[in-house]
Amino acid sequence: MLSNSCRYAIRAMIYIANQPSGQGKTGIKQIAKDLELPTPFLAKILQQLAKQKILSSLKGPHGGFSLLRDPSTITLYDLIKTIDGDDIFTKCIIHDGSCTHVEATNRPCPVHEDYSKVRSGLIKLFRTKKISDLVEEVKKSGEIFI
Repeated sequence: MLSNSCRYAIRAMIYIANQPSGQGKTGIKQIAKDLELPTPFLAKILQQLAKQKILSSLKGPHGGFSLLRDPSTITLYDLIKTIDGDDIFTKCIIHDGSCTHVEATNRPCPVHEDYSKVRSGLIKLFRTKKISDLVEEVKKSGEIFI
């Protein structure tokens, strides 16, 4: 459902948000190593988040990434929309175009009604689940890295 890019972004955001306060920036090589993700691919993903003012990015030997916003204000919806776009929230899964367009032309796909319910649930989940919630879940599980 979500692209690898999006899943990597979520994992990296949880990792960065889970770093001790005052530590400063976390280097891309350390994030990639600990999460076992390809560094160049992860760097591109995190740069997208920096462009959207979700992360702060600093180049150089003491550079890295840190949260630009409080993790309690960053939702999964924010990350998914930034990385994958909003197609998952608007597009018909069979026809080209948005479900709104398909409804207007009175040509709903065979799964339109079922998917509309699922989509509503996903949107609610993604808009309400915050990075801070996920960090707390990781802490409760006792996992060091995800």
